[in-house]
Amino acid sequence: MTEGIITYEILYDILRREKTRQELQKIELNFFQDINKYLNEKTAILDDLKSKSSIFAQKEIEKTEKELNNIKKIIREVYEKREAKIVQLALSSAITNKNQDINNLLEEERLIFDGIVKFLKEIRQELLSKLLENNKPKVIKSNPEIKTIRILQPVPEFIGDDLNEYGPFEEEYIAFLPAKTAELLIKNNKAEEI
Repeated sequence: MTEGIITYEILYDILRREKTRQELQKIELNFFQDINKYLNEKTAILDDLKSKSSIFAQKEIEKTEKELNNIKKIIREVYEKREAKIVQLALSSAITNKNQDINNLLEEERLIFDGIVKFLKEIRQELLSKLLENNKPKVIKSNPEIKTIRILQPVPEFIGDDLNEYGPFEEEYIAFLPAKTAELLIKNNKAEEI
């Protein structure tokens, strides 16, 4: 794949490789940024077509809307295939306590992987280790002060109510933020809780 260039055909090929191969496939490091740029370009084309008022433009609008919907469907499928593979890698890493081959993870995916591994190891330590030692494990509660969110729209860098800097976040980025900060993004339709 040519660096920085995304086309429908390239996206479809990435999806095909993720579906047909067990291991996480290598993709460009700026994949999420390139996707964002591609979607913005397609949306601009659609907006331009909508500003015209001819019968020809209407057919092109319908064609472009369908193409944009198909592109988003492929992006979602690529993300979900990669996400499932990342979860499996994290589970293997937590169980075996051995480093997995994570060379094909993007920077954003590495955050997901590290968070899952950390969580699984903590749970494993608390539950399994205690059980094997014939001790009663504690009930593990999630930290209500931290929320996991998926960014729905690009968010520029900002300062949270705790005076820490957050962002910038690209669309589809997974973030672990203080509850109040996360709630603000959710309330403004910039993110959803996961």
